[in-house]
Amino acid sequence: MVLSRGLQTAIHEKKRAALLSIGSAALLLSLKTFLVIRTDSLGILSEALHSGLDLVAAVITFLSVRVSDQPADERHPYGHGKFENFSAFIETGLLILTAVYIIYEAFHRLFFHSVHIQPSITAILILLVALSIDITRARTLNVVAKRYSSEALEADALHFSTDVWSTIVVILGVALVWAGNVWNFPWLSYADSLAGLAVAGVILWVGSQLGRRTLDALLDAAPAGLQDQLVTEVGNIEGVLHVERVRLRRAGNRYFVDVTVSVARTANLEQVHALTDRIEKRIAQIVPADVIVHAEPRAPRDEHLFESVRAVALRLGLAVHDVTASQQDGHLFVELHLEVDENLSLREAHRRATELEDGIRELGQGNVDVNIHIEPLGRHIATPDTRAGEMRQLEMSVESFLNGMPSTYDELINCHEVRVRQVEHHILVSCHCVMKSDLSITRVHDVTAALEDSVKERFPQISRVTIHPEPPDAS
Repeated sequence: MVLSRGLQTAIHEKKRAALLSIGSAALLLSLKTFLVIRTDSLGILSEALHSGLDLVAAVITFLSVRVSDQPADERHPYGHGKFENFSAFIETGLLILTAVYIIYEAFHRLFFHSVHIQPSITAILILLVALSIDITRARTLNVVAKRYSSEALEADALHFSTDVWSTIVVILGVALVWAGNVWNFPWLSYADSLAGLAVAGVILWVGSQLGRRTLDALLDAAPAGLQDQLVTEVGNIEGVLHVERVRLRRAGNRYFVDVTVSVARTANLEQVHALTDRIEKRIAQIVPADVIVHAEPRAPRDEHLFESVRAVALRLGLAVHDVTASQQDGHLFVELHLEVDENLSLREAHRRATELEDGIRELGQGNVDVNIHIEPLGRHIATPDTRAGEMRQLEMSVESFLNGMPSTYDELINCHEVRVRQVEHHILVSCHCVMKSDLSITRVHDVTAALEDSVKERFPQISRVTIHPEPPDAS
């Protein structure tokens, strides 16, 4: 699988940040181990343990970044992003174990076994160098973690952020013990153990926050507010009647989102597909996500009777047109044309028309009478019986007749592109008629129907006339 340049850049930056973290952790561990040997300070020991944990965590982070950025495969169709969440969870456990050891050692020194430490200016200076390394690394990791939504790098950045505060506390503890030795204040020797307890407290607090987030990610908990935001944004998309359900889960820096929405039941497959595309794009603008949309057909609250009739026909797999209705004294009369396979028998065609009539009556519109005109659904492509040239005289006559009709119908401007052909012993006529552009489509339909009837009355040999209406500015 070929990775895009942007993805390759992201992987490279994340790996570089993880390697920098490993190098910094190794350097800090060396410095603090040296200080532990020189001073026997619990505060510095806790920092050394913390840095040792950071080194282990940095190695885990580097490995998790390498694995999590691998593309999905047959065994891992959702990718490897969860590896980052899992590695962050392991780091949380290591943090807690380290904090527990520090607390144990601090209480042991405070109440059971006094340890003489040997602080110095050199120890404080080395700790200040370690502090500057912690600050630099924490900022670098945090920038990369936010840029690429990497939970593993974020966990590593949090480790070094705690190092900053804990190092400050240890410097303060070592300084107080050093001051106690210089000015003969023995009680200040407890500052070192108290500093160790403070470091353990910081580790436990940060570890609990990190652990809660990584546990939520491993258990597919939805981030607070994100689900409601997606419901609102999807619900505002035109064509969505209602958002039935939104489910999401996170794997690494990507989300997997399942959305169920209600759409108008009369929408066709292409319209629903275009709507799901819009939903996917809108969600991708909010979070990096793979989105699956499921559409449920529903009747809108304000659905028109004609749309309800068409929905019944769609449910039965039938094609209808020319739906009309009239109502008087609480009685509804519905008429429509039903298209059926031209090879059906009258018995089968009537059975389907009866099913449609029953479905329309079940719409709950009161007393309903339904009259259905049955006609063949055109599938046969016919071949003209005669050549086009033999119909030329009739074309000219029809065109002349229609262009004389504006005196009767002032809506009509002119007629052109008249075509006459004889197909299977039937003469068929088609033409274009220019009409005033501000007419309603209902009026246009009435005029074209009248014109078609006039042509068939004037030329009885013509079986069918089809008129295409267009405004004057049509190309």
